[in-house]
Amino acid sequence: MTATTDGSTGATLPPRAASASDSVPSTPEAAGVKQAAALAVRRATDYLLSKQDTEGWWKGDLETNVTMDAEDLLLRQFLGIRDEKTTQAAALFIRGEQREDGTWATFYGGPGELSTTIEAYVALRLAGDAPDAPHMAKASAWIREQGGIAASRVFTRIWLALFGWWKWEDLPELPPELIYFPTWMPLNIYDFGCWARQTIVPLTIVSAKRPVRPAPFPLDELHTDPAVPNPPRPLAPVASWDGAFQRIDKALHAFRKVAPKRLRRAAINSAARWIIERQENDGCWGGIQPPAVYSVIALHLLGYDLEHPVMRAGLESLDRFAVWREDGARMIEACQSPVWDTCLATIALADAGVPADHPQLVKAADWMLGEQIVRPGDWSVRRPTLPPGGWAFEFHNDNYPDIDDTAEVVLALRRVRHHDPERVDKAVRRGVRWNLGMQSKNGAWGAFDVDNTSPFPNRLPFCDFGEVIDPPSADVTAHVVEMLAYEGLSHDPRTRRGIEWLLAEQEPNGSWFGRWGVNYIYGTGSVVPALTAAGLPGSHPAIRRAVAWLESVQNDDGGWGEDLRSYKYSKEWAGKGASTPSQTAWALMALLAAGEQDSKAVERGIEWLAAAQREDGSWDEPYFTGTGFPWDFSINYHLYRQVFPLTALGRYVNGEPVVGTARAAAAADRSPAEVKGNG
Repeated sequence: MTATTDGSTGATLPPRAASASDSVPSTPEAAGVKQAAALAVRRATDYLLSKQDTEGWWKGDLETNVTMDAEDLLLRQFLGIRDEKTTQAAALFIRGEQREDGTWATFYGGPGELSTTIEAYVALRLAGDAPDAPHMAKASAWIREQGGIAASRVFTRIWLALFGWWKWEDLPELPPELIYFPTWMPLNIYDFGCWARQTIVPLTIVSAKRPVRPAPFPLDELHTDPAVPNPPRPLAPVASWDGAFQRIDKALHAFRKVAPKRLRRAAINSAARWIIERQENDGCWGGIQPPAVYSVIALHLLGYDLEHPVMRAGLESLDRFAVWREDGARMIEACQSPVWDTCLATIALADAGVPADHPQLVKAADWMLGEQIVRPGDWSVRRPTLPPGGWAFEFHNDNYPDIDDTAEVVLALRRVRHHDPERVDKAVRRGVRWNLGMQSKNGAWGAFDVDNTSPFPNRLPFCDFGEVIDPPSADVTAHVVEMLAYEGLSHDPRTRRGIEWLLAEQEPNGSWFGRWGVNYIYGTGSVVPALTAAGLPGSHPAIRRAVAWLESVQNDDGGWGEDLRSYKYSKEWAGKGASTPSQTAWALMALLAAGEQDSKAVERGIEWLAAAQREDGSWDEPYFTGTGFPWDFSINYHLYRQVFPLTALGRYVNGEPVVGTARAAAAADRSPAEVKGNG
């Protein structure tokens, strides 16, 4: 056996312990399925170990769509800091994403999307691309065919209003007085999901100020009729929800004219304090790009100059979202995912047979332990007495730890033999307590908040793009249930309520909806391992229905795939799409958990994964299999193509991870106060 080299540091690591993946033929073609899987495990393990950062974390690129890049240029234009190098690098990336028909999509292989195409077009105009250039003329013609700027979403028209390309009075009103709504009142800011809340508060300031910077060029070519660029929108019937909220918006426009100046000024100042209090240590807001962009604009409108520490830190944080590619192109990440990537990588490597005390796993555990959040955040508005203890998704996001990451980090930590087990146990106890305390009243779990299910925010005319609430989902609930099972809490009443909710949420065809991954394959690949970990046998009717559905949607090539269109056209697209490494792995993880190790479906899936692996141990995956907002905002997590195939292959070669009896015994010995949540 040879030593492994860590590509990040150049350091030589101790040899791995012998496992089923060693001493196998050098090519999959020369091996049987088991041997091909073992070879793939060995290659993928070495590849993933080589990608660890010297501090202990993993992070793959988080690819979304070109609106991130376009809005970054528009922000720089608005602030007067746009430079030629950044502009041309962004333009190079945006041009490279344009489709043959002149449009831009929101995911690989997807259809052209109007607002995305408008923003990309405007960004290229900023970069100097002439409107009569063939690629630009093709885009503008398509935009006009789709209804022009007037048919675009609100957020696109806000960006255009900043430069006078759209009228502020023709946008939905968003009053800053919203900051004063008490938590019991509908449409208070805590009725919105945390990502929407962080965006809406600064936008109330922008909406109140209605700034306009001189436009560097006209956009007449993007209107169906340049003489009437802002055509009135028809009102929905009064008796409908949409009609009611449209009329509320009209009332808010009228209120703007009579709002007491002292009240408005006080509301704006309160919103500004709310924003500044939530700036993270690295200068960002919520670890995601959109709230940071709008927060910078809002504070700038209130007189914060670009050298103010808050502004300087905010702009520096935005620079860290940039990924510079070898060809000189610059892609903007909407977010960064080191905690999520690190816990998933740790689980994958452990399940692949890497020794539990391997130095790189211990280093990963050390880093994750240092990332635990031990102060309250916005979640404590609904859970004021619950002690903190969760983990966030990003490098810095102490205000918004999330339930999914916390569950997976606990599962990862339990796979590592750490030199300070007491420290691990203490961190895990805090994480378990926090997750239990964040259970919603229906027995399930959302991603960031408790009972974030108000029906009103999604009805606002302002909220015409993606989800703005955070209701419980099957995938997050499944990960929590799985974690609780591994902590010996399968029979805890709160775990059983989660299991009951999951069983009730199963689709008639046997699948589960995937909120944070595409889609029914992700949901099913999350739920089945959780249910079996919690004690449901493979013969349970729900498990058998899930197995039958997965077998029915397996592709002819042996893999699994699902297109994002399943979010919009579920009956036609559920479980259907080109085979991908991550989605094939999710299906295999469910089938293996259900006891289907020797089935033909599993064998064909393993063969597909082994054959699709590249010589360096990696996989390629251009398709988007992550979800921000179902259908509206999609994500290609570049590490998904590595961690999930390795997890599935590792479990096929080494068997399913075993629920720790020692942990179960320890849980049984704990006092109720140690595991009590705040439900």
